[in-house]
Amino acid sequence: MTVSRPSRLRSASVGVAAIALALGVSGCGASPASIALDADTVVVDVRSPAEYAAGHLEGAVNIDFQSTSFGAEISELDSDADYVVYCQSGNRSAQAASAMVTADLSVQDAGGIDEAAGATGLPVVP
Repeated sequence: MTVSRPSRLRSASVGVAAIALALGVSGCGASPASIALDADTVVVDVRSPAEYAAGHLEGAVNIDFQSTSFGAEISELDSDADYVVYCQSGNRSAQAASAMVTADLSVQDAGGIDEAAGATGLPVVP
C-alpha cells in the first residue's frame, strides 16, 4: 500500500479496500508486487534489534516500532525523503506506516520481510 501525505490517505484507503475485496484478502493486507527504490529511498525495518540482527534487507535501517523511542526517532527523519517499511509479518509495518503518515512522512508499507524482499528485490543479509 502506498501512503504518502495525509491528504492522500483517503484515496489510498479506498484503493486498498478495493484490492482486498477483489482478492479476498483479510488480516494484514497485501503488499505491493513491486516497489521501485531510488538512491534516496530509505528502507526501514521496524522489527526488534534482535530480529534485525538475525537477518534484514540489505541497506535497511532499524527503528524498532515497539520501542518507547519510536515516535521520537521518526520525528527526526527527513520529511523530504521517501520511506519503505517492513516487519516480520506486516502487522507492525502497517502500524508504523500509519504513525509515519501522521508524522507527515511519505511511506510505503512493504509488509512482511519475505514480501518486502520480493517487492524491492533486496536480499536478506545477516
